[in-house]
Formats: sequence, structure tokens, C-alpha cells
Amino acid sequence: MAKTVGDVMTARPATVEADQPVSVAAALMRDNDAGAVIVNDNGRIQGIITDRDIAVRVVADDKAPQTPVREACSASVEAVGPDTSIEQAVQLMRSHAVRRLPVVEDGRAVGIISLGDLALERDPNSALADISAAEGNR
Repeated sequence: MAKTVGDVMTARPATVEADQPVSVAAALMRDNDAGAVIVNDNGRIQGIITDRDIAVRVVADDKAPQTPVREACSASVEAVGPDTSIEQAVQLMRSHAVRRLPVVEDGRAVGIISLGDLALERDPNSALADISAAEGNR
């Protein structure tokens, strides 16, 4: 059984620079079958943008697809290192009510861990694990 975030994280997550348009982030989500993209400022993690962020902060406000990612992302983001224990990651997700945590080393994203990753690891027979393991619907 995995002990650390590094054991179960998705390595090399999709990233987007904060000044790029949200349409680029959306395309990365589509192409990577992901619900979130790490937001960087000159290669250093600045935040995270989710499909929900785009729906709520761009589409619902009738903003253009060219809206810079920095205007739609969550800038204050909890992050962990690859050596963080699974239990610590779960506690952070619970206490901050988040579904994903960027995995960071030296200010740069090296991975991302999601509730689905944790479900697959801890309870592979759960409904969430089944959904997380299913092929994406493109």
C-alpha cells in the first residue's frame, strides 16, 4: 500500500502560464482528460484552474475565451511535496475542502493528486474509484 503522495500522484501534470487565455487551459483539460491544470507564473506554481472555475468565473460571467487564466484561477492553493504522507494529504483536502493538491518541489509542480487517486489507492472497490478508473468521455 502506498505511503506517500509521490507513490500515487499523477506525474508531469498539465500546466499553463497565468497570462495565457482560459481557452488554452480548457484545451489542456480536454487533451489530458483532466479537470484541472496547474497555473504557473514564469514556470513557478501560482495556482490551479479547474473546469468549474472556467464555468463559474468565465462562462457564467459572459467573459471571452481569451480571458487570462490569472483572472479565473484559484490563486491561493494548498500544495504538498512528494514525500507528504497520504494521511496528511487527505487531512489537507478535508480541512480546505479541495479535490486536488498540486505536488511541488522547489516551487515547481511535479505532480498532482486527486480524490480519485486516493480512492483508487485506499478503496479500489468504491464507487469513486470505479468512476475515477473509467475511461474519460471525450
